[in-house]
Amino acid sequence: MLVHFAAQESVTVPVPRQPIPIEHYLRQPQRLVYAIADPQQVEPLTEQVYRLKMRPRNFFTFTIQPVVDMRVWTETSNILRLQSVGCEIRGVPYIDRRFRLNLTGTLQAVRSQRASSLVGQASLQVEVEVPPPLSMMPKIIVEAAGDSLLASVLGLIKQQLTRQLIADYQQWVVSTTQAHPDRHGTWVWET
Repeated sequence: MLVHFAAQESVTVPVPRQPIPIEHYLRQPQRLVYAIADPQQVEPLTEQVYRLKMRPRNFFTFTIQPVVDMRVWTETSNILRLQSVGCEIRGVPYIDRRFRLNLTGTLQAVRSQRASSLVGQASLQVEVEVPPPLSMMPKIIVEAAGDSLLASVLGLIKQQLTRQLIADYQQWVVSTTQAHPDRHGTWVWET
C-alpha cells in the first residue's frame, strides 16, 4: 500500500538587537544546521550539503532512523533556504527501498520600526510503500499516524530553532565583534 504523509510548520522568532544585524548571520547557512541539530549528528558533505542523522523513531511496530542529506544556502535576498537532496531510512530495508522524502524550508529576517524577527516555514512530505502488517491496516489510520510522526519531527526542529538559533546568533556577534572591532571599538553594519 502506497501512502503519503505531510506536515507543515511556521515559526516567528523575535530577534534581540545586536551590533551586527541578523541578516549577516543568515549569510552563514552552516551555522543554522548546527543550531537546529546536535552537532554530533551532522556530517558536512560539501560546502552547502550536510547529512543529518535523526534520532530513531517508532512507527507502529517499526523503529526507523531517517538520515537526510540537506542542501542549505542563502540567496542574495538574504533568504536562507533548505532542501532535502537525499534520504536513507535505517532500520527497515523494505521501507528504505520504497521511501521518498521532500523537505523544504525558508528563514528570513523581517524588520519593523520597533523590532526584528526571523520568519520561517518548513514543509515535509513523505511517500512510502508500507510493509505488511501495516499494509493490512486501513490507509486512513496509517496516514494519520504518519502525518503525526512528521508533525512531531517538524515540531522538534522548530523547538531547536527557537531555542538554539538566537543563542548561537548572540554568541556569533560577541565572537565577531571581539575578533574584529573597528578603530573605535564599535561596529557599523549595512543591512
